[in-house]
Amino acid sequence: MSSTDPKLFGFAEFLSGLALMVLAWTIADVRYRFRIRTAPLPLQGITFFGMTALGVLALATDLWRAQEWFVPVGPLNPTIWQALMGVLFLLTFLLWAWFAFIKPPVYGRLNSQRFARVLYRAILNGSQEELAVVADELTHSVDKLIHFGREERERYPNSPAPPKLKKVEEFANAILLLIADARFCRAIVAYSPRTALAIFEDVAKTKKYRLPIETFAKNIVLEAIGNKDSFLYHEESGYKSGLLGYHKPLTSVMFGNAEMAENISTLLDPDGVKMMDWDYKQWEAYCRIVLLTLEDFISKGYQRQAFVFFRAKGHLEYALGDLYRLDGVEAVGRNDEPSCKLRAIVDFIKDAIRLLDKKPIPKGIRLKRSEHQDLDTIYDMIAGLMFEVIYSASTVTSPRGTCWRIQHNSVWTDLFCSARESGEATQIIHFKFRRLVYDEITRMNDFVNFKGAKILGYCLNVMGLEAKRERLHSNLALHKAVLAWTKKYYAWVYSENPAVAEACLMAGWTYDKRNLRLVLTYPAEGLRRKPGRFYFSVDQVQKP
Repeated sequence: MSSTDPKLFGFAEFLSGLALMVLAWTIADVRYRFRIRTAPLPLQGITFFGMTALGVLALATDLWRAQEWFVPVGPLNPTIWQALMGVLFLLTFLLWAWFAFIKPPVYGRLNSQRFARVLYRAILNGSQEELAVVADELTHSVDKLIHFGREERERYPNSPAPPKLKKVEEFANAILLLIADARFCRAIVAYSPRTALAIFEDVAKTKKYRLPIETFAKNIVLEAIGNKDSFLYHEESGYKSGLLGYHKPLTSVMFGNAEMAENISTLLDPDGVKMMDWDYKQWEAYCRIVLLTLEDFISKGYQRQAFVFFRAKGHLEYALGDLYRLDGVEAVGRNDEPSCKLRAIVDFIKDAIRLLDKKPIPKGIRLKRSEHQDLDTIYDMIAGLMFEVIYSASTVTSPRGTCWRIQHNSVWTDLFCSARESGEATQIIHFKFRRLVYDEITRMNDFVNFKGAKILGYCLNVMGLEAKRERLHSNLALHKAVLAWTKKYYAWVYSENPAVAEACLMAGWTYDKRNLRLVLTYPAEGLRRKPGRFYFSVDQVQKP
C-alpha cells in the first residue's frame, strides 16, 4: 500500500465523525434518548462495539499506508476497504437517526424488557419535565401494550391454572401497573392527555376491561379533577370551551362508556379519602362525568343494576356532609362552600332525571319495591339521593332565613317546581322519594329516632301546616300523610323523648304542650309590624 493512495476514510475522519456523534448524543433531549434506549435493537451496545472496531480498523489502515506495508491481492483493495468502513460509519449514524427521528420505536417482542426498564427508571426519577416527554412518547406504544396485555381471570375451585405469561405479555402488564404512578398520571393529565385518550380508546375497542389498569384509571381521574386546568374543565361545555366543549373527546371516551365504567370501577369510584378534600368546583366536575356515564347507560337501554352508580351515589351523599356547618350562620353567601356543593348535587339530580325522562321506562320497573327485590334500580338510586339531600338540608335548622333558603329555595323548589311538566321517569322517582320519606317518618312508630324527626321537621317546614293543591302538585298526598301522622303521634313522640320531638322543630317552630299544638311564628320584619303565628293542633298521647 502506497502512502500516496487515495484516502477516503481514515482515523482523522473517524475521530471527526465520532466527535459529532458524541456531541449530538450529549445535547439530545429526553425524547430522543428515550427513543434510542427503547429501540428494538440495542443501539448503544451496537454503536459502542461498532465504533471501537471501526476506530481500530481506521487506525490500522492509516498505519499500513504510512508504513507502506504489503496488502493481499484481491477484489478488496484499500480504496474499497476504506469505502466499506465509511459506509458502516454512515449506516450507524442513519440507524440512530431512523429510530430517533423517522420511526420512533414502539413496544414489542424485541424490546419489551428494555422498554420496561427505561420507563421504570424515568418514573423512578420522578422529574416532571422528563415524565411529560416520556408520557407523550408512550402514546406510540399504547395499542401494542393493550394488545399484549393479559387480562386477569377469575379463579374457581378445581379450575386449571392459567397459562404462563409470555415475556412480552408479562412486561406489558408490568408497564400498565407502572404507569399508574401518581406522578406519571399527573404528567399525563397536565402535558399529554392524548396518552390517556389512546389508552382508554384501545381498552374500549378491545373490551379488555380486566387488564391491570384500575389503579391507572383511579389516579388519572384524581389528577384530572385535582388539576383545574385539565381536560375535564376545558371540555365542560361548548359555551365555555368552544369546539372541544361540544366534542368532549377525552371525557366522552373515558366516561361515556357505561360498560367500561362498570368493569373499571375506579373511573367513578377513585378514592373516597382523597375526595374528602374536594371543593365544589371539583364536585361539579365529578357530577359531569357521572352524568356522561349515566347518559350512555340510559341510551343503551340497560335494565340491569349498575353498581358503579351506587358507589357514585355514596360519594355524592358524602359531599353534603359539611352542610350542617351552615346551621346558625346568619348570612350565607352564594359562594359558600357547603351551599355550592348542595347546588351541584341538586343540579346533578335534575340533569339525571331529565336524561331518564327522554327514554321510555324499561319493562319490569315497579313503583313499589317487592320484598324479594334485593337490588335497587337507577330510579331507586336517584330517589335515594334526593332523600339524602333533604336529610342533609334538615341539619340546617336556624336562623329562620338560612333554614328557609337552604331547605326550601335550594332544595325543595329546585327539585319539585316543574313537577307538572315532568315525564314518566320523574313521576316514578318522585313516588319512590315520597315512599322513602313517609317510611322514614313512620319508622318512629317502632323506634323514636333523630333521623325520622329531622325528616319530619323538614317536611313540616317546607310544606307548611295546610295542604294546598295548587302549591304542592304531586306532593299533596305526602303532605296530607305527614300532617295526619304529626297530628296523631307528635304528642306521643314528645312523651317518649322530648329531645327527639324538639329535633322536629326548625327555627320559628315551638310546641305548646299545655294546649297540644305546634306553633309557627313569623318574626316582625319588613311590612309585618307584629309577629305572625299559625297553630296546628295535635291529638292526645296515643301509642302507635
